[in-house]
Amino acid sequence: QVQLVESGGGLVQAGGSLRLSCVASGIIVSMRTMGWYRQAPGNQRELVARITINGSITYADSVKGRFTISSDNAKNTVYLQMNGLKAEDTGVYYCKGVRASSGMVYWGKGTLVTVSS
Repeated sequence: QVQLVESGGGLVQAGGSLRLSCVASGIIVSMRTMGWYRQAPGNQRELVARITINGSITYADSVKGRFTISSDNAKNTVYLQMNGLKAEDTGVYYCKGVRASSGMVYWGKGTLVTVSS
């Protein structure tokens, strides 16, 4: 069984930085895509950034220039460096992985990011 475990969330002042990590543990599988989504109270879950196994990257317009996604495929780990944080970045950040062989989708339980203004 594959589990995604996020870490690195917390409370930060506006303008500050955080680095999120997501590790895929359990049965070692190759992920086609790994990414970060977030959900603010009362809002739907939305894409923040994702990276494919080939290194193709997509960012939400709202985070371009401030957030950087990277991955270590050998460790099945994906990172999200968040700089210039704003109050509107507050939410629960979820890691998502898509298994390369089957397309099966995995979600982590989320890590809370709170940005105080």
